[in-house]
Amino acid sequence: METKNIISLILVIALVVGAIAYLEHAKPKHAASSANAAFVTHDPSVQTKDYAQKSLEYHLAKELVHPDGYLNTPASTTIQSFIGKKVILVDFWTYSCINCQRTLPYLTSWYGKYKDAGLVIIGVHTPEFDFEKNKDNVAMALKKYGIDYPVVLDNEYATWDAYGNQYWPEHYLIDINGLVVDRHIGEGGYDDTEKLIQQLLAERKQVLGETGEVPTGLVAPGEAIAAGSPETYFGWSRNEFLGNGKQNTAGEQTLTRPALVAPNTLFLTGTWNFAKESATTVSADAGVIYSYDAKHVYLVASSEKGAVVTVMRDGVPIGASERGEDVDAQGQVHIQEPRLYKLINEKEEGAHTIELRVQTPGLEAFTFTFG
Repeated sequence: METKNIISLILVIALVVGAIAYLEHAKPKHAASSANAAFVTHDPSVQTKDYAQKSLEYHLAKELVHPDGYLNTPASTTIQSFIGKKVILVDFWTYSCINCQRTLPYLTSWYGKYKDAGLVIIGVHTPEFDFEKNKDNVAMALKKYGIDYPVVLDNEYATWDAYGNQYWPEHYLIDINGLVVDRHIGEGGYDDTEKLIQQLLAERKQVLGETGEVPTGLVAPGEAIAAGSPETYFGWSRNEFLGNGKQNTAGEQTLTRPALVAPNTLFLTGTWNFAKESATTVSADAGVIYSYDAKHVYLVASSEKGAVVTVMRDGVPIGASERGEDVDAQGQVHIQEPRLYKLINEKEEGAHTIELRVQTPGLEAFTFTFG
């Protein structure tokens, strides 16, 4: 009986670990509702021969709902305007999300490769943090990541809710009929998605009677990502990993360095002011300590007046071979505009401790993410 209980416990732990690993590659947020959202309509004169059968298996796409802004595209852009003309990939993302950032090389590569063959990508930018609602901030992200396909701002989650979306990133593939034939949550599955894009484009070409070949082969711009540490939030509404302060508590707290740094636990030093989405340094001697298991470490942060942060790794200034691209030769990162900062870039995944020493008040930290 005791052996059976042990086996059952091992199975439960394995399921929990697997679920955590899955969600780290697709961030679930915001319980969505698809009520009162308009469906697109298909054009009977431009449809595949098997439309009647496919319509029993797949539903028509939903329209964009009251976008809050448009980038790389006119304000008249709708999904309906592409039905019967294009294969459409609708991608829900937000620019500070590392899971989303890791999908962007694939999206931009697909758009460059297939746009002349009839693919259009519509990025639906639905913000996780309030600073991501700013159109100028999103425009800077598009420039940084080389995004030239249409992007609409979904600040009030209207299109997100219309699609019943729950994750960043999540995409929907819409065929020439206007049917949603694929929904993919999170990172990965790139080869399968690209093969389906090619299939849908070939189908489109046949329906429209176009000549020319659909590009073949598969793009491979990224690397496989794994991490043993969870995304860790600073704001009081989601700071369940805070190890030396009062969790889920708004306002100022003065925290001291712990005697023992437990893994995957957020420890802060100095005085911090906890808001819903973030925590901001109040004292000049504030710091962050975190023992992680990963290859890459990222920090989503901002500072209105600018903040200089020294990055330590395992108790010593970070070396040249481990520095992330936002850390300079002096081992410091200059934080100002609200975005994701790349702090550590290890050669291999492993267990280490990062310490951030903040030289001035006013650093606003939102989340640690890992890869």
